[in-house]
Amino acid sequence: MTFVPDVVSAQRTAKDWREAISIVGELYEEAGIATKEYTEAMIKGVEDFGPYMVFIPGIAMPHAKATSGVLKAGTAVVTLATPVKFGSKNNDPVDFLISFASESTDGHMEKIQELADVLGQQELIEKARQASSDIQLMEVFTQ
Repeated sequence: MTFVPDVVSAQRTAKDWREAISIVGELYEEAGIATKEYTEAMIKGVEDFGPYMVFIPGIAMPHAKATSGVLKAGTAVVTLATPVKFGSKNNDPVDFLISFASESTDGHMEKIQELADVLGQQELIEKARQASSDIQLMEVFTQ
């Protein structure tokens, strides 16, 4: 399976995990994938449930319920120039965010499986981390 994100942003600067998730949300808003409500829901998920979305060292998978402002299904990859802490005891700090927005519960599970496949490709993740521009970052997934 080949994964190509809908939106990417390389080497961004975030002062904390909230700002990192907000970068993902802004990309979704600009692409017409989701509204600000989705960004707020992703942030609230961490506030309510802790850093559950950081289940691999250095990588977070921000997402929220399909009902929270999703306009159409989409995915995003964001790399951070300086890692930020989400509060995950074993997996902080985070410098790679791979996110999805889904319109339905079924789509939600499909996206999780699709992204899990990507997360198993360590070489791909490392190439993405090294990309210095949005164009280079997208090329990691399209070549």
